[in-house]
Amino acid sequence: MFRIAVLISGTGSNLGAIINAVETGYLRCKISAVISDHSGAGGLKLAEGKGLDTFVFSGKTTSDNIFEVVKEDTDLIVCAGFLSILKGKLLEEFHNRIINIHPALIPSFCGSGMYGMHVHQAAIDYGVKVSGCTVHFIEPGVDTGPVVLQRTVDVLYTDTAEDLQKRVLKEEHIAIVEAVKLISKNRIAVSGRKVLIK
Repeated sequence: MFRIAVLISGTGSNLGAIINAVETGYLRCKISAVISDHSGAGGLKLAEGKGLDTFVFSGKTTSDNIFEVVKEDTDLIVCAGFLSILKGKLLEEFHNRIINIHPALIPSFCGSGMYGMHVHQAAIDYGVKVSGCTVHFIEPGVDTGPVVLQRTVDVLYTDTAEDLQKRVLKEEHIAIVEAVKLISKNRIAVSGRKVLIK
């Protein structure tokens, strides 16, 4: 069975969407581990309540520690609101096997410092009419990997960052599940920066 490790830093709402998709049979995969860089992450309680193996790592060795957990029995690593930057052997050994969900339409509002509510406030301040979310492969740069898929929402004149965040988050839950499904079914091919959905 296709096995995924899910990396989280916060409440775990995207993790919840993945768990629900597994439980309903929409995703035919096993969550082999849930890993956080923050011991107070709410998503850890969700994972533990579902009987999933959980781990917490932080500091300079985070990527190395994650690699030790996932190296034997993981097909895909899913960064679902994970804020630490991955590097080293983990990226080398899992090239094009680590995806991330970003709360904007890359290449807009991404890169260093663009996370959480900062992203939505930046979109509103710029005055864009459309925002959304992006699932992309992780590379050594921040938010620079090939785009797997994107989903959009309208940005309303009256929106606050919180308003926009709520609408984008609903699309994140759909996008992250769809990306895992496509990859688990071997329907993704990467050529340079282009991703083909077969």
